[in-house]
Amino acid sequence: MGCLASTQKNSGGNGRWPRKVGEVAVFVPGMRIPKPVDFTQPFGDGLSRDLVERLSALRTRIVVMAGQEAPRATKPRRTATQHGGSTMADLQQALEDYLPVLLGLAENGNQLKHELQFSWLNQEDTAEETTMSNSWYEVLSVLHLMAMLSLSQANLLLLPITSNDGHLSKLSEERRRACIDIFLKAAGYLNFSIQHVLPQFPPELRKDLPLDLAEGVLQALCLQALGQGVDVQLGMAIDSVKATMAVKRRLACEMVKYWHQAQENIEGLPLTNGWGEKHKLFIQWKYAEAKAAAYYYHGSILDERNTETCKETAIAAQQAAEVLCKESNKACESFHITPPVSRNPTLWGTSKFLSEKIPRDKSSKMQSNEDPYNNEMILQTAPALPDFALSLKPDEYQLPLVDPSWNDHIQS
Repeated sequence: MGCLASTQKNSGGNGRWPRKVGEVAVFVPGMRIPKPVDFTQPFGDGLSRDLVERLSALRTRIVVMAGQEAPRATKPRRTATQHGGSTMADLQQALEDYLPVLLGLAENGNQLKHELQFSWLNQEDTAEETTMSNSWYEVLSVLHLMAMLSLSQANLLLLPITSNDGHLSKLSEERRRACIDIFLKAAGYLNFSIQHVLPQFPPELRKDLPLDLAEGVLQALCLQALGQGVDVQLGMAIDSVKATMAVKRRLACEMVKYWHQAQENIEGLPLTNGWGEKHKLFIQWKYAEAKAAAYYYHGSILDERNTETCKETAIAAQQAAEVLCKESNKACESFHITPPVSRNPTLWGTSKFLSEKIPRDKSSKMQSNEDPYNNEMILQTAPALPDFALSLKPDEYQLPLVDPSWNDHIQS
């Protein structure tokens, strides 16, 4: 059913993880890079020469482009003269061109599906690379890379553009809406992988997949994409004079649910090195930030109700928001100083609002109501947040049809 080979990292260091990366608005756990495959040896006379050459050319193109793009993706920087995302789009197109031809190996019970050994460099697993002689492993790896490219593109769009004179431009609504679409697309790739590709692996082989492709990691990345999509929506609502406090609270509460589910999926996994440890810290940071925003808006709405009970509950919610804001800041700092070291971009949206609003409200309104208990007690006694249905769903991704060249080139 497909053999497995994993290469452990060298104890003297790991070249997969750069020491430093650029500004991070969207977490991307590196890019898994494919290693070259010799398509000519395993097949013999099983495939025509034309089809073998086509498979080889399409995959070699991806190997070269992914190797070039991965270092650039970890150090994004937007300038006024930069056509951001063009190389990512080229690699994305190369992956889309490869999939229909690759699926000829994987689908319809093709007896050739276990003839090739596919090898990819990992990012979140301690094993440096994982090799499997299973074409569905290749399909899963391709879809994962397509999702990571989408998240990298979203990160690039959310970084402020630096003009030639050093001025930082404000994030436009057009770019924010484009980001939401990209998040939903990334979630679609990941959700399809979980629902339709992972089941193609027998249990004994599925447990040998690298952590990068483990169901919990894929689920966490999918939920992260949805959570950050809502985060962008909330940022737009914060900047809008028409958005009500109730709308902002709903979005913040939805964001809490996405990040809570992401944390549940990833917390039990042994992600202890490089990108893996950073992945856990990013979710911890964003989960605390989402809860801080949700409690702030919940407390503000309760404070407008002119009853003693609501006033007391509002104070408890606002105190929880303050504690969670501090937790978020600590988690943010831990995330950025954990190798690969990263930087926080110019604050915008939820992060900017919390950094400005909560300290000001605390000094103006809550100073006389300091809670005598510690932070843990404040969170334990905080009121329950409203439960709203989740509005963002992954795009409905479907695999392309098998390339028609398979009809003509499979030889008996």
